[in-house]
Amino acid sequence: MAVKIRLARHGRKSYAYYHIVVADSRAPRDGKFIERIGSYNPNTNPATVQLNFDRAMYWLGVGAQPTDTTRNILSREGVLLMKHLMGGVKKGAFTEAEAEKRFAAWKAEKENALTKTREQMAADKAAAAKARLEVEQAQNKAKAEELAKKKAAELEAQAAAAKAELEAQAEAPATEEAPAEA
Repeated sequence: MAVKIRLARHGRKSYAYYHIVVADSRAPRDGKFIERIGSYNPNTNPATVQLNFDRAMYWLGVGAQPTDTTRNILSREGVLLMKHLMGGVKKGAFTEAEAEKRFAAWKAEKENALTKTREQMAADKAAAAKARLEVEQAQNKAKAEELAKKKAAELEAQAAAAKAELEAQAEAPATEEAPAEA
């Protein structure tokens, strides 16, 4: 029986996530499987992978063949590197302690790179938010100045109307008083 490590699709339309499963190569993609060893969610940024490292190593050790996508996932998680290092230990090229040391160094480097990426993404997001805020503040300031000009023009018009009304009232009683005295 040929065993494959592959992805089984789950989730809804346009929002798929996958289970990493060990299955008979003749079984359908979302069908019967032997064991679920992890999950992969490409919808997050960066993609989220949860993997049972020991079980993945076991299945690779007994001859399970990963699909192309699963091979990439296992490579990013370090399973294939650890398998390679364990092959070197079996051949006597170095000790198991040296293999663990090399793997730990690789894992630390990978974590540092991932942390830098996340920090850069957070900084970019903050910079974009700051730029949007500055643009919005500039727009609000321009609107406030325009509104102030409009209100000033309205006040001037009201003052002119009130002044004209006062002048009209001042002239009207003067004309009325003259005929009343006569």
